Amino acid sequence: MGRNARKRISYVLPLANSAGGHRLGVNGLAVDPINSILYSGGRDGSICAWDLHLDLTPKSSTERDPFADSSAPNYKPPPTQFRQQVQAHTHWINDIVLAQSNRALVSASSDITVKVWRPAAEDVLPPQTIGLHTDYIKRVASPGLHENWVASGGLDHKISLWDLNGGGQKLQIAVGEDENTAKGSVYALAATPSIIASGGPESIVRIWDSRTGKRITKFVGHTDNVRDVLITQDGDTIMTASSDQTVKVWSMTAGRCMYTLTMHNDSVWSLFSDHPQLSVFYSSDRSGTVAKSDVRNCAEMDEGVSVAVCQEHEGVNKIFCAGDYIWTATSSSSINRWNDVETAAEVALPESYKWHRSSVTTTRSRHPSFPTGSPPTNGAVPKIPFKALLRLSHTAPFPLFSAKDPEASTVYSITSTRKPSEILSADPDTIVPCRNLPDFSIEGQNGLIKHHLLNDRRRVLTLDTAGEVTMWDLLKCAPIRSYGKRHLEDVVPEVNTRETVAHWCAVDTRTGSLTCVLEENYCFDAEMYADELQLEETIEFREDQRINLGKWVLRYLFSNLIDEEIKRDEIFRNSLLQEKNNGLQRGNAPMNIQIPQTQLNGWRDAISGPTSGSTIRPANGFHLPITTPGLAIGLATPGIPPLSAGHTSHLNPLLTPTTEEGSQLERTQTQRSSQNIEGPDYFSTGPPAANGNGKPAASTEGSADSAPEALPQSPSEETPTNQKKGKALFSKKFNMSFNMKKFGTTSSTAEAVKPAAVDEKSEDSDSRSTKTDEKVVEDNFLGALHKIRQGYEEQLSLGAVSINTQITPSLPNETPVLKPPASTTILIQEDRPDSGGVADLVEGKVGSLGQQADSIEQVAPVWLADVLLRNQIPLKDIVKVSFILEPFQDLLPSISSDGNNRLNANRMLRARKILSYVAERIEPAPSKEEVEAGVLKPEEYLELYCQNQLLAPTMTLASIRAHIWRGGGDVVLYYKANGRKEIKHSPIPGTPPPPGSTGVSEGKASSDGGRSSQHSSRGIVEGKAC
Repeated sequence: MGRNARKRISYVLPLANSAGGHRLGVNGLAVDPINSILYSGGRDGSICAWDLHLDLTPKSSTERDPFADSSAPNYKPPPTQFRQQVQAHTHWINDIVLAQSNRALVSASSDITVKVWRPAAEDVLPPQTIGLHTDYIKRVASPGLHENWVASGGLDHKISLWDLNGGGQKLQIAVGEDENTAKGSVYALAATPSIIASGGPESIVRIWDSRTGKRITKFVGHTDNVRDVLITQDGDTIMTASSDQTVKVWSMTAGRCMYTLTMHNDSVWSLFSDHPQLSVFYSSDRSGTVAKSDVRNCAEMDEGVSVAVCQEHEGVNKIFCAGDYIWTATSSSSINRWNDVETAAEVALPESYKWHRSSVTTTRSRHPSFPTGSPPTNGAVPKIPFKALLRLSHTAPFPLFSAKDPEASTVYSITSTRKPSEILSADPDTIVPCRNLPDFSIEGQNGLIKHHLLNDRRRVLTLDTAGEVTMWDLLKCAPIRSYGKRHLEDVVPEVNTRETVAHWCAVDTRTGSLTCVLEENYCFDAEMYADELQLEETIEFREDQRINLGKWVLRYLFSNLIDEEIKRDEIFRNSLLQEKNNGLQRGNAPMNIQIPQTQLNGWRDAISGPTSGSTIRPANGFHLPITTPGLAIGLATPGIPPLSAGHTSHLNPLLTPTTEEGSQLERTQTQRSSQNIEGPDYFSTGPPAANGNGKPAASTEGSADSAPEALPQSPSEETPTNQKKGKALFSKKFNMSFNMKKFGTTSSTAEAVKPAAVDEKSEDSDSRSTKTDEKVVEDNFLGALHKIRQGYEEQLSLGAVSINTQITPSLPNETPVLKPPASTTILIQEDRPDSGGVADLVEGKVGSLGQQADSIEQVAPVWLADVLLRNQIPLKDIVKVSFILEPFQDLLPSISSDGNNRLNANRMLRARKILSYVAERIEPAPSKEEVEAGVLKPEEYLELYCQNQLLAPTMTLASIRAHIWRGGGDVVLYYKANGRKEIKHSPIPGTPPPPGSTGVSEGKASSDGGRSSQHSSRGIVEGKAC
């Protein structure tokens, strides 16, 4: 497992019906005849075990009843009962096989893993990964029940041999490598202790030495994909099934194809035989036909009998036979069991058909002469219906169909009915299977097959195999509404909203359930406004408070784990204090260390500093000389609250101001701004693009002079990493021509959210204790816990008498309580770039994650620990939207005196904040009397338009760009009054606009004074829907 491999969190929403069974089609079947257990592997990634309650042990000839039939009046089919189910894979299971005396079940999946499950073990573990491919694995084969290895092959052109006892890969065969061909995918695989046979899309059958991996020979003859292969016990005969509608029999001794069997009229998908010489074998095709062929005691294989046993409604992916029964797996979630047909029985010949052989006696001599058992009491011996017979090959002597008119002399060749379309149109009753109904059907469940993520990225519409449309909530992890049997495309426009939320999760339904995937690089990008929530409990939120969706759902998916870590943390802190009280110290440890007094500019003296053995910390990095080591790290660290909250920051004269800082900012101080805007404003003018990539610099929306310090801030208002401590949180403002005063801002509230991140691996930091330097902290969940515990130990070393917990999960006023179902599955996964897929590290349920705390600590990523235990999310630049703000038809003053009305702001900014910004700049602050009498909010007397559409006050910039503007370039917004309040500075219609205002037609500026060529080089930060 790579140290820096990217890890992700997936959670699977539980389906409403919890009954056992597959939710999607079944691809693999295996039967344990001794214990009478059927195993099935499905496209839902699960393995099911079924109790058959059948006697499947081989019978002697005296016990065999070849005429046993489910049509007998006293026949009662034994019931099949659900036994066990395990979610083995996160993608389709393509094949399963039993090994090691039926004690091990091996599965191959499109999630590129080969897993082994031992359901009969005393300590039953989940399926364990024994091997990885680099692409979908299509087949797995066992060389025999007594061998300790299996072979797997897939689309990565590799055949791998895996040790079932945990020894890893024994051998790897590169298919097609010696032929210098790019092809080599494996769709068919069979193995014996000495040889391996494989086939694929190039229509070539290859034989390999299982000990050396060398190719022994290859057979060429098929004209389409080889779909299945069988090997005789002595390894001398190979049987293959192909999409070219044929089954071919190859001789290793002769080195060529011996027989081409053509009893199928469609692509042959599956073969099965438990006969040592493959003398009795079963085959199935894409049309659903299952055939049984018997060539025992035949001099030539084409003299055998082939019978259509049954007809499924769709293609048969897998067939398996045990005892007197056949099981078929299709794209349906149900598994059908059929009664076998005894091919030694007589054929019921109608008189209207002729035998083109010398005599019936000669023809029937090929059948074995084992006893037939006691005939039924009524004396009627069941015979094979003549219409169920299939012609084994073009050269087969039996049966040849004559014309429908017995007097007609024309003989219809079986080759004329080769094409399925001709069979159906010309004579649909040509073949009539022996069994028209299954003996028993193991019913499956309804799984999800299609989904649509709505614009709010919190709700998902799904369609299941029964045609039901359901709406799911990704945060509550539960269905919230059913729409019955409708077309998914018809429901989407009814429930979708005009909003744009950042991409924060990936959703799929490939295993029949709704799976949501969270990755570090985007799962914390999306937010929603708290006032849009519909909560059962009333929670007081700040105005325009936003909630991070990724942090919110993770907080309660792992709530059980957080509770467990809090308990462990309390035990650890108590043990530390107990050790201190008991005087548990190192024997040679000094009682104290004398630090020599050193006068350093910008450092605290010994009186005000901590009297301990740790390095004295600086008071303020900005007072250090510019050449002081470690200064750059201090600047990149998130801002620390200043000594006095709300105090104006001082620009460091030794540092060159950045483009983001600029000169000291100007702002109109009004009473409205302190009431309606949590900060100086949300906007900044567009500075020239310094890096040339078209992306504006990040800025935030916080303010120290209007927001109370004690209130927690939403994550989007945190200080970006490239902000300097104490600097302004937004870009250079406009130079206004009316009453303004210069000011400098600090965002003490926003800075208080993020504690300063300490770089544990930095070697040039002078403010870390020696004890911390000596310890190597792992880059995982456990490493984050070690950091916290090292902090406790350091507190004790400083003389602390009590230790406060450093585990501070988010509170309900920041992440309201969610209650996901306890059965919701959680997966911690790791990207395996070298293997081309994703590997599961830990699987658990929401209700029991606390019991898996030890394993989660070992494999979970450190970013998960930060968000769960310390309420910290990875820092990212805030995505902004650039826009132009114009007065509608110049009826109101411009917001800028110099004509520069090009702004940018957080993509989550609402239209009401833009109106508050406008109101602050076009009219004076309300008087004390007006405030007491009640003042209208800006959104009550101002309106905002885009593309001639009135914008709702709660619409965000991202939604405006995606659903209203629908184009590139700067979004053009117009503001106007609705007449509910007189705007004091509003000019009289017909008079020239005041100096500095711009007359702009929609989307086109008439004044270029404020939008020089430097702005044209700035690209727009993406704000449209992902």
